[in-house]
Amino acid sequence: GQWWGSIDLKEKQNDSPYNSYLHKGLPPTPICSANIDYIEAALNPDETDCLFYLHGRNKQIHCAKTYEEHLENIETYLN
Repeated sequence: GQWWGSIDLKEKQNDSPYNSYLHKGLPPTPICSANIDYIEAALNPDETDCLFYLHGRNKQIHCAKTYEEHLENIETYLN
């Protein structure tokens, strides 16, 4: 998917029932519907050592096998 970055003030003030900045709780209707590919992926996940991940400021995904590695990734890619 496409990462669009930061939310601006105009978006935060949008008077929509789906705007969670203005309205607490769940939206009035579902906001997403999973297709069969998503369901199959959840039922049959890829084998991976990645227990932690984050999206860095460089818009890349960085995985870590341990919590300590994850903390290092936070320091490296987010701070």
